[in-house]
Amino acid sequence: MIAAIIQARMGSRRLPGKILKKVDGIPLLKIQCERVKRSRVLNKIIVATSDLIQDDVVEAFCLENEIECFRGEENDVLSRYYQCAKRNGVDVIVRLTADCPLVDPEIIDEVVRVYLEKDIDYVANTVPVESSTFPEGCDVEVFSFVALERAYQNCMDPNEREHVTFYFWKNENGFKTAQLIRKQDLSGYRFTVDYPEDFEVIEFILNELKKRNIFGSLEEIVSIIECNQQIKEKNSRFYSGIGWERKGDIKNPFS
Repeated sequence: MIAAIIQARMGSRRLPGKILKKVDGIPLLKIQCERVKRSRVLNKIIVATSDLIQDDVVEAFCLENEIECFRGEENDVLSRYYQCAKRNGVDVIVRLTADCPLVDPEIIDEVVRVYLEKDIDYVANTVPVESSTFPEGCDVEVFSFVALERAYQNCMDPNEREHVTFYFWKNENGFKTAQLIRKQDLSGYRFTVDYPEDFEVIEFILNELKKRNIFGSLEEIVSIIECNQQIKEKNSRFYSGIGWERKGDIKNPFS
């Protein structure tokens, strides 16, 4: 079974409750799930949230929208992923995060294709960050349950366990990895939701998609940004040329 496990929680440090913020009355998490459902390779979508009281609303959202929900440890997200995959009999995990509501299902399918065609443990499109050619917010990681179990049993660093896949792409751990690269480098764009300005960009894009009656592929979203200078400036505000950050912050690609 190939399943997307979407990491979601309400307790974001930068923009609390962001995953259920609404655009035109629809929560971002629902928008993301509807987009992910368009993938041709996924057998299941699961939202994996924490067992904290503040994330009861995430479980309630899932129940209301008939989306499978798993709850596990807040900070040991590696354990949360492992237990979620084990309980659901998942063979291949597609890791997504709920602060990336505009992820393109075509990219999901392409990253999974690379995984299936190569003898590897892990593949991503935005990792390593320094060689990524995709916008932040298009992040897709794919790995086997066997590799996940190995990481779960051997990873001892709390920071690596919190961020799930750090352990995979450290050379000394012996995982076979690959990265999907685009011919056109679009890494200077940003479709994630970390700050209020990010939400303004996402809201604008979604409203434009509705006006134009289009789904919103990666290329279509980039075109929308390029057509509005104010949104383009907001979108690029945190880009340093080697990654995304805001003054005073250290931006982690998996936070």
